[in-house]
Amino acid sequence: MSLILHLSDLHFGTEDAAVMQALLQLAEQQQPDLCLLSGDITQRARRSQFAAAATFLTRLSAPVLAVPGNHDLPLFNLPARLLNPYGNYRRVFGQALEPEFEDEKLLVVGVNTTRAARHKNGEVSAAQVQRVAQRLEQAQADQLRVVMVHHPVRAVQGSDVANLLVGHEQAVPAWVDAGMDLLLAGHIHLPYMVPLEDSSGRQRAWSVQAGTGISQRVRGAIPNSVNLIEYQSNAGQRQCSIARWDHAREQQRFVQVRKTALQLGRSG
Repeated sequence: MSLILHLSDLHFGTEDAAVMQALLQLAEQQQPDLCLLSGDITQRARRSQFAAAATFLTRLSAPVLAVPGNHDLPLFNLPARLLNPYGNYRRVFGQALEPEFEDEKLLVVGVNTTRAARHKNGEVSAAQVQRVAQRLEQAQADQLRVVMVHHPVRAVQGSDVANLLVGHEQAVPAWVDAGMDLLLAGHIHLPYMVPLEDSSGRQRAWSVQAGTGISQRVRGAIPNSVNLIEYQSNAGQRQCSIARWDHAREQQRFVQVRKTALQLGRSG
């Protein structure tokens, strides 16, 4: 079985020390095989904030795959935003803004949906849509096929429609057609799951949103929240579940509040 810890919107610079410690304890207890971080790692893309994030991530004791969020580009330092927007990000996470991870059970494809010309909203280009679809088509039958972005592709509240990824109308059906199982994202600090359809309108994949992992910038009454994804494949039978874990302040730990078994699409 593979166990993935899905984190998002840590916003270092606004982190809650008690929540951060509780998340480290959860990771120690669960021992994930891989941590996926879907952007907004820092609050203002400062070198000190990325350094704090790097220290925290090394304590998770699992490989980390990340994509940038809009907060990971400088906002007030306009020369840096125009000339080297990912400079501080790359010091910690390397040159690749669209990293990949693959083993016999997992294929994870990262997509950079940030744009220096956009303050908040994200965008996916036709070239990115095609590249990801081609990579998904190369997946093995037993692999869980995951795409990770920062910006959401589906909204469950009307106020979030304006936050949807520009280009999602083209990207989602193309990626589902190509075999995507899960699309992981963050940005709006609201955890939820909704089905995704292929080009013929059949539900064959899932959009999985994570809340803010450790930031004090929680959304309303929604606590800090992360996802744990379990996956296994035996004799052609693929099984996946998503568990949502919320921070319980009185207990000073993360607790599982929901676990959902997902129906996956075709295996090959």
